Amino acid sequence: MRKKILIIGTFLLIFLTIFTFIEPGLKDASKYDYYQGIRILYWGTTGEDVKSVQWRLLQWKYYNGKVDGIYGTGTYRAVRKFQRKNGLKEDGVVGPQTATAIGISLGTTTNTAYATSTAGVSRSGDEYLLARVIHGEARGEPYLGKVAVGAVILNRVKSPSFPNTIAGVIYQPLAFTAVADGQINLTPNNDSIKAARDALNGWDPTYGCLYYWNPATATSKWIWSRKVMLKIGKHWFGL
Repeated sequence: MRKKILIIGTFLLIFLTIFTFIEPGLKDASKYDYYQGIRILYWGTTGEDVKSVQWRLLQWKYYNGKVDGIYGTGTYRAVRKFQRKNGLKEDGVVGPQTATAIGISLGTTTNTAYATSTAGVSRSGDEYLLARVIHGEARGEPYLGKVAVGAVILNRVKSPSFPNTIAGVIYQPLAFTAVADGQINLTPNNDSIKAARDALNGWDPTYGCLYYWNPATATSKWIWSRKVMLKIGKHWFGL
């Protein structure tokens, strides 16, 4: 009996010793995956990955501009045409699926600040992307205004007048100031993430609005032709 107990105790000691040395490595690996996000190419981005996309599309006669590494209107239109012809989501954004179809490999981006403010949120998912644009567009607005901005984006996804994906709506050329000036790349705080989640769960404080603007800073004359439905914080929301 004592011999059996000794054998069992020895096995338990070996198991605990192995677990102690292996487990931290597993934690480190999961942290690495957690902090890494696949790079997504969209209107306004630059670099060698963009050149690779342009070169491939030029060879296949989807693109007829310069291979300059600048994701502008010509590249955006060429990507959408390629997506349309190949049965992909036509949003003008080169994510993992479109990159694979084109035949290129996208790199990764790292943001250590992500850990403290986005626990449990996938960096490559729609929720995080929506949170980023909410943070870039409305971080100084009341919480209701943050949810409202997210709701406008989702209302556009449902509308036949706009791209039918969240990424497509957000990265539509000149649609959002935060994309044009790079503020979309700021790390969203907890309020922005929660607002994105609430919007995705169906909360729409705008009751279907497709547009919002700040009357104090708006430069587009066209936006004043929209019917104002309500005002939240500094933003006006309309149809």
